[in-house]
Amino acid sequence: MACATPLAAQQPGGREERKVVTVFFADLVGFTGRAEQLDPEDVRAMLSPYYVRLRSEIERFGGTVEKFIGDAVMAVFGAPVTHEDDPERAVRAALAVRDAVQELNEANPSLDLHVRIAVNTGEVVVAIDLDPSGGEGMVAGDVVNTASRLQQAAPVDGILVGETTYRATERTIEYSESEPVRAKGKAEPIPVWEAVAARSRLGVDVQQRGAAPLVGRAEELDWLTDGLARTLRERRTQLVTLVGVPGIGKSRLVWELAQVVDEDPELIVYWRQGRSLPYGEGVAFWAVGEMVKAQSGILRRGGRGEAARDRRRSHPRRRERELDREPSSAARRAHGGGRPERGSPRRGLRRLAPVLRGAR
Repeated sequence: MACATPLAAQQPGGREERKVVTVFFADLVGFTGRAEQLDPEDVRAMLSPYYVRLRSEIERFGGTVEKFIGDAVMAVFGAPVTHEDDPERAVRAALAVRDAVQELNEANPSLDLHVRIAVNTGEVVVAIDLDPSGGEGMVAGDVVNTASRLQQAAPVDGILVGETTYRATERTIEYSESEPVRAKGKAEPIPVWEAVAARSRLGVDVQQRGAAPLVGRAEELDWLTDGLARTLRERRTQLVTLVGVPGIGKSRLVWELAQVVDEDPELIVYWRQGRSLPYGEGVAFWAVGEMVKAQSGILRRGGRGEAARDRRRSHPRRRERELDREPSSAARRAHGGGRPERGSPRRGLRRLAPVLRGAR
């Protein structure tokens, strides 16, 4: 071989791995019959805005469009990029697609498009070094076939999800019960639920299940109560950042701070919190926006009166008080639990009492 002769490009081997993904299927209802009576260019003109909007909504939530087949689309959440909330992302994308189709119809009533959507979660084999030009699917497994069957059984403009997807998203998505689907090739009926809407959460995640005592966090709780005391004393905003791996107890510490304030019947604090979305565009101030909307009674669904009632229910003792002065501080309230043995709210209250008396 002569010097500087380029080596022949080596074809990489077909690498594969097993992953848990969420599969998204959507198909237009009755479009095949309509397309039969239309010119191909007219069909393309009708489908083009649908394709563009569909891809936009799926990718906005972090999904990957695997293929378009006629008027149907298959997308994958969790491959090639995995997120901890892929099932929720997929269901929210399905809700967004349903709304997007309605918006297309409103903009052009002649389209009259309707969809059936299904979302299913399970284990698949993912092709790592996939060449899209080869016509090969990125994922393979029973979860894909099941999602396709569920899509065929979904109601018009409805969204069906499988059991694994439902279990992963039942706290963030509102569902209605649905009859099990008897799918071709399945020995048993498939349990399904119909997605209705994303839950509107006043201030986002204000409650937590469980009653475990707080253990080993007395020092961290003291830091929070000291910060609140400094805010009350100096009348200046304090920023506290809690950093830790998931499940270590960040939200619990914030809730414990809420209990410190709740122990004082005269101290009035509005507890609001927001969630910074890990997907989408234009979400830099999303968390602040959620807190402002929660304070104003503006939710994603429901009227202002309903939001105000929910806010009063979340603070039953304060409902009877007259809010005759501005809140001393703004704080975020997160999940709750049982009364802790150490680092208790009463201990924190004793630390705050002198400051509170001086602030008055």
